[in-house]
Amino acid sequence: MALPKALTTPPPPVSNVLLTFPAPHVLLITLNRPASLNAIPSRQHAELDALYRWYDSEPHLRAAVLTGSGRAFCAGADLKEWDARHNVPSSSAPESKKEESWTTAGFGGLSNRVGKKPVIAAVNGLCLGGGMEMVLNCDIVVADEEKARFGLPEVTRGVVALAGALPRVVRTVGRQRAAEMALLGRMYGAREMEGWGIVNFVVKGDVVGEAVKVAEEVAGNSPDAVVVSREGLRLGWEGVGPVLGTEMLATGMYGRIDGGENMKEGVRSFVERRKARWVDSKL
Repeated sequence: MALPKALTTPPPPVSNVLLTFPAPHVLLITLNRPASLNAIPSRQHAELDALYRWYDSEPHLRAAVLTGSGRAFCAGADLKEWDARHNVPSSSAPESKKEESWTTAGFGGLSNRVGKKPVIAAVNGLCLGGGMEMVLNCDIVVADEEKARFGLPEVTRGVVALAGALPRVVRTVGRQRAAEMALLGRMYGAREMEGWGIVNFVVKGDVVGEAVKVAEEVAGNSPDAVVVSREGLRLGWEGVGPVLGTEMLATGMYGRIDGGENMKEGVRSFVERRKARWVDSKL
């Protein structure tokens, strides 16, 4: 893995993940357990959380894309690991068999992530359970028209989507559609999820390439403005009213960029009719 010279620190080690940098300021994260449909084992949640924290702390990086290798984006939790752990009597289970919960950032370090910078999902195939929980907390979703399949099948296996998806899917698609998804456990195609407001872009073919283009578009904007705009969206997502949310943003994070170098550059580039030359964000 060739690291951009502008990085201040190397990324933390993460098992079963490939890291690449396909465009300036863009990080591509590829889940890489294709034989297991990129199911995420318990030990990997904290590692992915650390990766996203590193991404947020690296000034050079401005957008991240998450995808999977093989025919799945992510099929959720590793049910073979779960079965082995939960079918051993707790009194006799070795330490390695005991449940390892994810961090406050949730499944895959992402399903409950607050974060600072955007994450774009490139859904290349099966996106089920925990995979769907991660997607519901991504900022932008790009999906393969033919191969992407979405769902929360937990109820068909006697478990519950407990990593943040249930309250989020209600806000995204409304109560009845959310109930259909969560209580029936069905799978849905990319076009249907686009109609429900979960998927932004449906593409034929190179879904990762399209997601990287979207990430490049994000990275081409002011990194300060992207971070602060995302924070404003998060305040609304968390249920803060428009007036209070705007006031919190204006007196909080916005004050840190008001009149700053990137703001001045953006206005100056408009006046001079040229492309803006951003500096890395100090937020």
